[in-house]
Amino acid sequence: MFPSFRHAMTWLHTWFGLTLGLVLMACFFFGALSVFDREIDRWAIPQSRFAPQPMPSFDTLLRPVFEDMQPSRQSLDFMRDRVQGALPERFDTVRRWGAYTTHRDPVLGLFAGYEVPNAKDPEEAVWGNRTIDPRSGAALPDDQLKIGSQFFYPLHYSLNLHWADLGYWIVGFAGLMMLAALVSGVVMHRKIFREFFTFRPKKATQRSTLDLHNMTGVLALPFHFFFAFTGLVIFAGIYFPVSHTQLEPLHELHEQMEAQETGLPHDRAGVAAPLASVDAMVAEAQRRWAARDMAGEVGFLALQHVGDANGYVSIYRAGTDRIALTGEGIHFKASTGEVLREDPPRTAVDSINTFLTGLHLQHFRHWLLRWLYVLGGLMGCACIATGFIFFVEKRKKQHARQGSQGARVVDALAVTTVTGMVIATLAILIANRLLPDTLPAAWPQALQHRGDVEQYLFWAAWALALVHAFWRSAPVARGGRNPAWREQCAAIAVLAVLAVGLNWLTTGDHLFKTLFTAPYWPVAGVDLALLASAVAAAWAARRLGQHTTAPVRQGEVAHA
Repeated sequence: MFPSFRHAMTWLHTWFGLTLGLVLMACFFFGALSVFDREIDRWAIPQSRFAPQPMPSFDTLLRPVFEDMQPSRQSLDFMRDRVQGALPERFDTVRRWGAYTTHRDPVLGLFAGYEVPNAKDPEEAVWGNRTIDPRSGAALPDDQLKIGSQFFYPLHYSLNLHWADLGYWIVGFAGLMMLAALVSGVVMHRKIFREFFTFRPKKATQRSTLDLHNMTGVLALPFHFFFAFTGLVIFAGIYFPVSHTQLEPLHELHEQMEAQETGLPHDRAGVAAPLASVDAMVAEAQRRWAARDMAGEVGFLALQHVGDANGYVSIYRAGTDRIALTGEGIHFKASTGEVLREDPPRTAVDSINTFLTGLHLQHFRHWLLRWLYVLGGLMGCACIATGFIFFVEKRKKQHARQGSQGARVVDALAVTTVTGMVIATLAILIANRLLPDTLPAAWPQALQHRGDVEQYLFWAAWALALVHAFWRSAPVARGGRNPAWREQCAAIAVLAVLAVGLNWLTTGDHLFKTLFTAPYWPVAGVDLALLASAVAAAWAARRLGQHTTAPVRQGEVAHA
């Protein structure tokens, strides 16, 4: 039992933070990078380095692309064990077409869903994806990885562990425990207002580290609490599923009743029907938005039950001018262009939900707030990193006297979590610039897709940082400092400069060009961030080289 409530909160804060720090660090760091995921995509895919484009004509440009699409290799592989017999050679019954873009997207993302005739579960479908140049309809290579939006972004909420949705559950549990850690942290620090302004960098490492931990935790407390809470709200459907549980009949009944109320067919009619001009439907949707003083571009376009008499077209407005994640959808009968439904005003509860979701995802246009999100995410990283360091600094000499390896293990994991994660991030960017567009046919089958190889190298670099951190951690067991901190900071400085140089050599887009002669801020911003990281890492490596912790002498260990 604990002598007081405050002591109980201290225990909770310390051990939840320690055991879940790795997960939370990844959430904060890659969440901060995800604020500029589209800009990282532009850096990673040079063919997409042009100005953002509006939704193009469906009739003349998108429809031929959709008609040419088929399911992806990954979707077919996933479906092979879920069918009775073999998969068909070609899929012709289209369940859904969709096109999505934002105000920061030069390229256009398309997806198509197809019914599988012999599927064990008729509700399951196979899906195809394609990224195109909306100016011409030309497709980007399928194996090019959008590092920002397809790797860093899902990494911050799923850890890219998709088996049984394991990553979502780990992050959800970590987010819930983070809320408990935030509350317990406030209870622990009774002089919270003073700690808002207290930082003594010239004090001993343990003292200055605790000051920085308190300051970053208190200063960004509203940010940390809000994003942990809204992240849980956004994925509540995974944590509390309604479909595919004992409530599945109720879920299906709700879908059928919703279809009756909205007039949007739930199932195919089984009768073929032509497709009217979608461009005319888009023009009508924009006219209706303008009549409500909400003129804007199309952000999302979806066609349901394509080629069927029950087919309909849903057109959603891009929400760049508002926080709430709302699309003001207008739905048309696909065969005639008749308006079937305009989405009504949201209820109070739904409005709160879309506002919180929109504030978390930040699809609206506000560059200052976007940078504040990055700052909040990095402050979360600083808070967790300093928590790790304080834990080790407070205990390592005591552990050295006792012959315990606990501080050594925690310190090695802290190095892996903090600097190792940055090294892995730089590794995938460098791999992106070094790998050829087409990989050699002699490589193993598992290494035939460029995006897969980039991801393998990311995890390999992180694993290598883990091995290095443990290999160099012996001084911690004697009360000293792990040289891996300094060595990995030095590696970060070198790798960050190397990534900028490789971008210049492989694309010709050096900083003078992207800043002055042919300004292109997405690429210039990534290069500048890399150089700033190099400077910060070099400074940290230099400071770590100047300050070393005296190890516990052998006599002290024997005396203890």
